[in-house]
Amino acid sequence: MLDHRIIEKKWQNYWYKNNVFQTTDSSKKKFYILDMFPYPSASGLHLGHPIGYTASDIVARFKRLNGFDVLHPMGWDAFGLPAEQYAIKTGNHPGGFTKKNIKNFKKQIISFGFSYDWNKEVNTSDPEFYEQTQWIFKLLYKANLAEIRDVEVNWCPELGTVLANEELKRDKNGNFVSERGNFPVVLKKMKQWVLKITEYAQKLLDGLDDVSFPDSLKTLQRKWIGKSEGWKVKFPFKNKEGFLEIFTTRIETFYGVSFLAISPLHSFAQELAKKNAEISQFIKRNSFLSPKLQSKTTGIFTNLYVKHPLNSCKIPIYIANYVINDYASSAIMGVPAHNLNDLEFARIFKINYISVINSENLLINSAEFNGKNSEKAKNLIFEKLKSMNLAEKSITFRLKDWVFSRQRYWGEPFPVYFDETGKIYLEEKIVKLPYKDKITPSGDMQSPLASIKDWVFFEKDGKTYRRETNTMPQWAGSSWYYLAFILKEKDKYLKLNTKPAFEKFQKWLPVDLYIGGQEHAVGHLIYSRFWHKVLFEAGVVPNSEPFKKIIHQGMLLGPDGQKMSKSKGNVINPSQVIEEYGADSVRLFLMFMGPISENRIWDENGLKSIYNWIQRVIRTILTDYEIEESLEKDHEFTYFFNNFVFEITALIESFKFNVAISKLMAYINFLNKKQKIPSKKYLTDFLIIFSVFAPHIAEELLEKLGEKPLNLQSWPQFDKSKIVKYTYNLPVSVNGKNRAILELNEAKSKDEIIEIAKKDCKIRKYLNGMQISKVIFIPKKILNFIVKSI
Repeated sequence: MLDHRIIEKKWQNYWYKNNVFQTTDSSKKKFYILDMFPYPSASGLHLGHPIGYTASDIVARFKRLNGFDVLHPMGWDAFGLPAEQYAIKTGNHPGGFTKKNIKNFKKQIISFGFSYDWNKEVNTSDPEFYEQTQWIFKLLYKANLAEIRDVEVNWCPELGTVLANEELKRDKNGNFVSERGNFPVVLKKMKQWVLKITEYAQKLLDGLDDVSFPDSLKTLQRKWIGKSEGWKVKFPFKNKEGFLEIFTTRIETFYGVSFLAISPLHSFAQELAKKNAEISQFIKRNSFLSPKLQSKTTGIFTNLYVKHPLNSCKIPIYIANYVINDYASSAIMGVPAHNLNDLEFARIFKINYISVINSENLLINSAEFNGKNSEKAKNLIFEKLKSMNLAEKSITFRLKDWVFSRQRYWGEPFPVYFDETGKIYLEEKIVKLPYKDKITPSGDMQSPLASIKDWVFFEKDGKTYRRETNTMPQWAGSSWYYLAFILKEKDKYLKLNTKPAFEKFQKWLPVDLYIGGQEHAVGHLIYSRFWHKVLFEAGVVPNSEPFKKIIHQGMLLGPDGQKMSKSKGNVINPSQVIEEYGADSVRLFLMFMGPISENRIWDENGLKSIYNWIQRVIRTILTDYEIEESLEKDHEFTYFFNNFVFEITALIESFKFNVAISKLMAYINFLNKKQKIPSKKYLTDFLIIFSVFAPHIAEELLEKLGEKPLNLQSWPQFDKSKIVKYTYNLPVSVNGKNRAILELNEAKSKDEIIEIAKKDCKIRKYLNGMQISKVIFIPKKILNFIVKSI
């Protein structure tokens, strides 16, 4: 019995010593396979990570064996709030803490035998890396895509920083708190750096037509961008001067309006809050920007009304939490009969409503527009409102400009500074993060950097200048890191805006396959696609989309069927299972549990079964077979081998790894029934294929068979002419009476089978002198000739 601990260490050392997975540049075929790089947390790698990593490793190894230049890198999303919070609590610098975590993460990743090119390793907290993050920011600023703006942000006093919507949740009392630490969060208006991603909204939408993303991902991205073509309509206030402007995509339902609703952050709502404590309290509880955080639909009546422009009806105005802040006019017309959200709201507040479109799609209860088709009515109602100067066509997007400031120490510094008047200047060189022993929140809504006065303020040409003390969000490094992997050469990076860099990009872009979790389906991918398009328009990269194909791996659930977490006590330690069962067993099990995109439940008994099967593989391969070359002509051998290679190649190319593993099992079953084989290639070629799933055992068994290591091998080829399935028996009848049974193979067509039957000696005598009036053929079931005398 082979000891997996010894074998794994042996071959991992061999791969590292011989730089086996170094990115090559010798083929016209290339494949860039990328994992969403991890944040190196103190808890280390969990078994959810290797689902995606194993899948990407299978593809990387497969492509190398097929003669591709392969770029398969790994790196670290090293800036971020957790390291900063640890530093604040312990008094340690976050850099040392992060390096320790990276060392642990890397050790765990290597233990799985993943074929990463560690020469390409990147770290977003490395000044060599974030120097180029700063270069991209300066490019955005020069293109008028970055500015300082007063914006409403999620401020967490305890953490001393702004939080993204994705970093919030509700506590048991319905209040908004930070996802990390459960600290209270309030809405504040602050001066923040903002990136104008909305200017690229249409381009981000159009680009989705050019990429191979899952339909669910495209839907999420389109929903996040949220393009709507509709109309802005003004409703005059009743008993008050002015108008309330709403946005609608269904102007044909205009006569069905029974209320108007505005968002909690609408300027009119804010104005009312100053005079009304109840409204003010409602806004505080419901003004956060993320729809996912809404616990239920609710609202508050303003005690104000508008007048319907076309029928003068009195319409109440509500503030409602289901109206999205900063989307279009942040105000809607409520038409309960034709909108489910409006209907729910109307039922809560007992608002009467009417239907204005019947089942035939014709308008009713709509004055002179009654009987009109809704499509035609849209234009007619709009034209009438337009003639009253109350309506205009409008295109709007749900996508918001990207708030890009964080009040943190542990992040990329901005390459800007200000003079005494507030004028902005761009730094020409890198702005390095100054070293600070004890990180403490400023207490005045600034970054901890604000306390390092000799860094913040500096003299130049007799004037005093001030550096930006906010840092960039964690999204910054992850928005371009896939380019950094291409640029990384030993310990240095090629500069982004150079000819050598462009030539590298021409070879490797776009990323051919990107594997990562569904949780990054929107934020990260929208942001990185935005930056890439800016770089494309600046001539830095040769294409407009960064990622060609994306796969989301499913989640690994605990043995109890729930998401793994320390609090539930259902976390599985990867180091422990590797120690007991071996990395190859874990890799195979994670892939065999189901399709890559589906969730799976951890089952140690299943892992034991895979471990036992690997022992069977070892015994089968090391069996002392008798070599008999004449068996090459054996139909069973030639079919089974060629079909095995053909099928498993197709399955890997279509990412059906669980089915591919079942084919490996079938092949071992086939070999187990044999004492003789045509040649040793029936063993070595199996091991080469097996290696993409279980590389350590495959390497060891190849060596024991006297074969070269995997980096000197090629993917087995199959003979297309021999991909013929087993024969089957087909009963052949004449006028319903069985006259013969033909042995046929599955490659034969209907016409070929009929001709074979006609020539068969047993059947031919019943057809001689007869006319075939009808042929009844049911594939693999029966062939019946209906004949009559000539």
